[in-house]
Amino acid sequence: MTVKEKIALLPHSPGVYRYYDAGGTVIYVGKAKDLHKRVAQYFVSPERLNTKTRLLVSKIADVQYSVVDTESDALLLENNLIKQYKPRYNILLKDSKTYPWICVSGEEFPKVFITRRIDRSKGNRYFGPYSSALHARALIGLFSEIYPLRTCNLKITSDAILRKKFRPCLDFHIGKCKGCCTGAISREEYDAGIDEIVAILQGKAGEIVKKYRERMLAASESLDFEEAQACKEKMDLLNRHYAKSIVSSVSDTDADVFSLVFDGHEAYGNFLRIRSGAIIQSLNLGFRMNIEESQESVLSAFIAEIEDRFGSLSKEVIVPFNPDVEIEGVTFRIPVRGDKLALLELSAKNAKEFHFNSLKQKEHTNPDEFHASVVEDLRKALGMSVAPVHIECFDNSNIQGTNPVASCVVFRNAEPSKADYRKFKIKTVIGANDFASMKEVVNRRYSRMLDEAPDDLPQLIVIDGGKGQLDAAWQALAELGLTDKLTVVGLAKRLEEVIRVGDPYPLFIDRNSQALKVLQHIRDEAHRFGITFHRNLRSKAQIKSALREIKGVGDKTEQRLLLHYGSVARIAAAPDAELAAFVGPELAARIKERLTEK
Repeated sequence: MTVKEKIALLPHSPGVYRYYDAGGTVIYVGKAKDLHKRVAQYFVSPERLNTKTRLLVSKIADVQYSVVDTESDALLLENNLIKQYKPRYNILLKDSKTYPWICVSGEEFPKVFITRRIDRSKGNRYFGPYSSALHARALIGLFSEIYPLRTCNLKITSDAILRKKFRPCLDFHIGKCKGCCTGAISREEYDAGIDEIVAILQGKAGEIVKKYRERMLAASESLDFEEAQACKEKMDLLNRHYAKSIVSSVSDTDADVFSLVFDGHEAYGNFLRIRSGAIIQSLNLGFRMNIEESQESVLSAFIAEIEDRFGSLSKEVIVPFNPDVEIEGVTFRIPVRGDKLALLELSAKNAKEFHFNSLKQKEHTNPDEFHASVVEDLRKALGMSVAPVHIECFDNSNIQGTNPVASCVVFRNAEPSKADYRKFKIKTVIGANDFASMKEVVNRRYSRMLDEAPDDLPQLIVIDGGKGQLDAAWQALAELGLTDKLTVVGLAKRLEEVIRVGDPYPLFIDRNSQALKVLQHIRDEAHRFGITFHRNLRSKAQIKSALREIKGVGDKTEQRLLLHYGSVARIAAAPDAELAAFVGPELAARIKERLTEK
């Protein structure tokens, strides 16, 4: 039976399908609300698929499926099968980091400690993971202040305590441990502390605080002030710690929050678990899409991964958009105002920070791949047909029309190529005319390149300025016949908008994107390079005028003076006798008189 014949027999039921190649290897696993309709989409209109998806379809030699009862079952089964088979074309987790967890050991007298390894075979209970080890250590520090639990690695059992096998350690003598190894604390009392720790880790800190308040009031009424003070101190410790974690003004908010940032074929997600208005879990995960996937599908994969790691979702799940599945008992909410929108924005901020840090890490570990991705992002942002591997940027610089100059800086593979930088003195324009100056410089630059290096023309030209400067540059390129070969844009400083020739509406690129950052970098570099050149010319002109206006000072005398003293200020400050010995007393007197006036 052929693949298409099998597809014709697929049921109209929720389920999971698997594609196999000719070698019997699973190459794709997918979920569907309706198996028949979903799988048929790959074969009915293949021309609508992108290149990678068409490549996947060309390799399908067999299809198998599993029917389930609900969409949520399909989501979880898909997630498990992807982990089992690791198909080449599925959304793959990029997360290789081992996050810290807090473990409550399964011993008779449990320990509470931080670990990065999970082993549930010994009855251990794990809480987390925590995206920050600092957060996990802060919780362990809090527990050690409230509950003096053991930290030793002794195998403490009731039988060993009866046989008096152990002696108390230093922690017992300084009050950091109740001495369970010697029977100084009963198992019931020790377990009561463990139960409270577990409740706090499950997000029930508010219940524990309420419990301590009731015990404090009861102890006060019975005049047991020491017990009342102990309860108050524990209550204050919990309140101080969790006051830092409250993110919602509604203290009884219980929700799960998901957010995603997309960057090409990669996505960066953040998950927050909120209990009683406090964050008790936070996790960042990265995803790579090997074929075209909708944002809704990526969000579903993210949700499935979290459900697999942490169990059932909250009844309310806050999302930026709805996933492509419905989960029984779960309400997906897209907030537009209030505290829940603030929670979503907090999660999005974490996702953007994760994205930024991932890019920075990639920049150091794999700079070639990083720069290639930046160039590709810029190509997509500007709608170019070719990647802007070679970019050049122009900037004019003059002050009240004096010493008008221009700069051209060059970036290759999103990095400055300083050996290719060029600076220009404006030759044909009189006065401060930025538009005419821009046209002159662009014309001079590319007429020379056409003569000397026609194969090294840039793919993208950036003009530092608005529509007037851009139009002037475009006219220069049109005269050279280059308008069909090059893309030219203007970058205005006020709102960082990209201006395109013939488009009345500016293009706004995401301010957090690497595409805008590289445009800003090359614009700022052109400005810096031009200002430095202009400043140097002004300084030379001022020096020249200050000395040349003095009768008797010519080219050679000026050069001798500057070489000897280094600056006009040092010439003015030189002793009269020394200067007279150098240029003669009469000229020295004139120089001193004139520079003192200046």
